[in-house]
Amino acid sequence: MATSDLMAKQALQDFLLILDLGGTFVFAISGAMVGVRQRLDIFGVLVLSFAASSAGGLARDLLIGAVPPAAISDWRYFAVAMAAGLLTFLWSSPVSKLHIQILLFDAVGLAFFAVSDAEKALAFRLNPLMAALLGMLTGIGGGMTRDLLVAQTPSVLKGDLYAVAALGAAGVVVFGNVLGWPVVPVAAGAGLLCLGIRFLAIWRGWGLPVAGPAGVGSAMAGPDARPPGQRDPPGARGTE
Repeated sequence: MATSDLMAKQALQDFLLILDLGGTFVFAISGAMVGVRQRLDIFGVLVLSFAASSAGGLARDLLIGAVPPAAISDWRYFAVAMAAGLLTFLWSSPVSKLHIQILLFDAVGLAFFAVSDAEKALAFRLNPLMAALLGMLTGIGGGMTRDLLVAQTPSVLKGDLYAVAALGAAGVVVFGNVLGWPVVPVAAGAGLLCLGIRFLAIWRGWGLPVAGPAGVGSAMAGPDARPPGQRDPPGARGTE
C-alpha cells in the first residue's frame, strides 16, 4: 500500500512538472513575441520570456510554501524559457508582424498554468475554493507581468475573458478533485475549457462590460476584442 501511494504521488509530481514546463514554454514564447514586436534587443526579449513564463509560478510556490520556487530551483524551467526566447528571437522578422498568434500562444499558456496551479494548490492541501482562486490569480500572473514590463494595460484588466477562462479551468480541476475523478482527464477537460473560452473571446470579440462613453453595458474590451471582420486602420498597431 505504501509503495502504491508513493507511485501515485510520484505520478502526480511528474504530471505537474509536465504541465508546468509546457506552460513555461508557451508563455515564454508569448513573452518573447511581445518583446520582438516592441523591438527590444535580445536581452530584453529573454527577460520578457523568463518573466512571462515564471512570474505566475513563482507567486504560486511562494503562496503555498513550496520554497524555493521551482522556477529558480530547477534548471529546466530556466532552460525551457531561454530556449523559447532564443527561438522566437531568431525568427524575429516574421514574428514582428504577428498579433493574433501572440494571443493564441498566451491562451495555451494560460490553460497550462491555470490547471497546474490549481492542481499544485490541491496537492498542498489548500481549501478547494482557495485552490481555484489561486489557480486563477497565479495563472494570469505571467501575462500581467509581461504586459506591465512593456507598459501595456494587462489583458485581464481590459474586459477580456481572461481571468474568467483561468477561473473556469481551475474550478473544473477543483470540482473533479472534490468528486474524486481521475486527474489527467479532468486536467485535459479543464485546459480545453480555458482554451475554448479564450479562443471564442478572441475570435468573436467577447469581453466583460467595461466603463466608458459607451456605457457600463458595453461588452467590447479594448483593442484585442472586436466584432468579427473588423480591422485596424493601416498602421494602427505598428507602434504597439
